[in-house]
Amino acid sequence: MKPRRLSLVAAGFLFSLASVMNGETLQEANETLFSQLANVHRLTSAQMQEVRAIFQRSGYIGQGNPRITKHPMTPQDCQARVPGGASGYENAQNRRICGDRYMAPLYDPRREKPSDAKVCIDQFEFPNIPCTYPVVWVKAREAAEICAAVGKRLCDAHEWEGACAGALEPPDYRFGLGSVAAMQKAHNAQYGASKNWAYGNAYQRGICAAASQKSASCGGGGFNSCGSNTYPTGSFPGCKSPLGVYDQHGNAAEHMNLPLSPDQMASAGSRTLGVTEMKGSWFIFDRYYAHPDWCRWRAPYWHGTRVMSPSSHANYHLGFRCCKTID
Repeated sequence: MKPRRLSLVAAGFLFSLASVMNGETLQEANETLFSQLANVHRLTSAQMQEVRAIFQRSGYIGQGNPRITKHPMTPQDCQARVPGGASGYENAQNRRICGDRYMAPLYDPRREKPSDAKVCIDQFEFPNIPCTYPVVWVKAREAAEICAAVGKRLCDAHEWEGACAGALEPPDYRFGLGSVAAMQKAHNAQYGASKNWAYGNAYQRGICAAASQKSASCGGGGFNSCGSNTYPTGSFPGCKSPLGVYDQHGNAAEHMNLPLSPDQMASAGSRTLGVTEMKGSWFIFDRYYAHPDWCRWRAPYWHGTRVMSPSSHANYHLGFRCCKTID
């Protein structure tokens, strides 16, 4: 009997597991990640060369420092939790609409159909491959550059929020208020009475990838002291929004673009971009509820910079996902 050949996605899962078990360096682990990206998303050699260059300039971007990271779940464990394994995440209609695997159309189900969507969002944190660990230690600028390299863009804050809440609503940035703090306060006041989470209308523990813990050595946020102790993406099937987007609570927090004027909106085609908005919660939230994380909540101006600033923030539990404008 001939041995069964693994699909490219399944092979990538096993490579990820092997890299953890064999104690590979960050560079070696990233080579596995690059192979998965090229195979799963059919990226060209030019696209991969650009992605590699961004990672190499950083020296920190990856799925965490392999020397100290301790993931609470393996990619194989993740596959076992999902009916159909990796193929259980596939959606043929979404792929037709979005033109790529593992993306979800954003629209308002009260008035629109999926085919009416003008934008899609990654279903999973980058690398947007189910049952892989999210990429972290990435600055907002680098996140925007990686999204562009793979033919997408960084999401605007309202797009991420609509993906989580289950309905994409028009932009509501209150540009005339003059400051990030005033815009945030007005936005949260507008949506605070109708807050919801991707999985329902009340906060629950145990639903999302939020029961891991910080490294014992993690007193601040250093690369050599704080492990990125994340779960594989999509490993909690119940942590999914009505529009089919996973892990917007728990796992990695995510860089998004908060425009301060209309000409800074990524959704309008701008490459200038606004300031950083960190969305969602991260992998310890079932143990320590550090701040609100309902879908349309906008955070204070933490570590705030312009998105494209070379000094934008990076840490061990901060990643991103991409959006894509469609015709």
